[in-house]
Amino acid sequence: MSKIGALEAGGTKMVLGIFTEAGEELDRLTLPTLTPAETLPPMRAFFDGHGIDALGIGSFGPLALNEQAHNYGSITSTPKLAWRDFPLLPALRGERSIPCAMDTDVNAAVLAEAELGVAKGLTDVVYITVGTGVGGGVLSGGRLVHGLLHPEVGHMLLRPHPDDPNPRGVCPYHDGCLEGLAAGPAIGARIGGDARDLPDDHPTFRIEAEYLAQMCVNLIMTLSPQCIILGGGVMQREALYPLVRARTQALLGGYVQSPAVLEHIDRMIVPPALFPVSGLVGSYLLGKQALDRTRAKG
Repeated sequence: MSKIGALEAGGTKMVLGIFTEAGEELDRLTLPTLTPAETLPPMRAFFDGHGIDALGIGSFGPLALNEQAHNYGSITSTPKLAWRDFPLLPALRGERSIPCAMDTDVNAAVLAEAELGVAKGLTDVVYITVGTGVGGGVLSGGRLVHGLLHPEVGHMLLRPHPDDPNPRGVCPYHDGCLEGLAAGPAIGARIGGDARDLPDDHPTFRIEAEYLAQMCVNLIMTLSPQCIILGGGVMQREALYPLVRARTQALLGGYVQSPAVLEHIDRMIVPPALFPVSGLVGSYLLGKQALDRTRAKG
């Protein structure tokens, strides 16, 4: 029985799994994301101990994803300085000659949701995670989008809400970008505290919904997705979903004449079905695809 190793590499924790080809999870290990010198040895030991036959990685980024480039499989200009320019995939593969694949954690998540989750059977899907940061994975025509680098949805520029006391946001790179205005730290900076203690009708959540709705409008107009999945810690506030849907419709102003938007927006802008393991399951699928490609080549 072939075993597929999966890694969801996050900024605060590393989630490792062992799967059968059919997708049954055999084992899981969660480690804090420390320095590579501290984190890599137990990860390698976990995969070595299971004798994996393929490996899939979904990681925080930015990442080098051009398979022809010398630094393929590396984390590049991440704000986590200890991991900057770190060759994550080569370091985990080591001397093993096994099929491997790597993508962003959000591309892994959108793959999982389109294959096995809330968007099963759809070909054009966006997965957005709203937590400590904001990231977006894009499936277009049934293929994960990379392009020049890979989508960085979290840094699209938005119009500030007139009631936002911090309209420039908290992103160190851009004034008024989605991540700087809508991620967890942005909400905390806006209210000067922890939003988890606030009631659903607190004004900050209408500001948050405005920014997420602007994002949805931009995605609908540029990518024309069949489904937008909103996941991550911030979206555990379920009251945000109806606010985002209603504001998205209002901002679109009837321009997109599709029943998916006009009549069934509750089925278009949705929570993930596989959260909190969408990224891990997607990493398994990346590994399985790599194994299948190797077999197909003979």
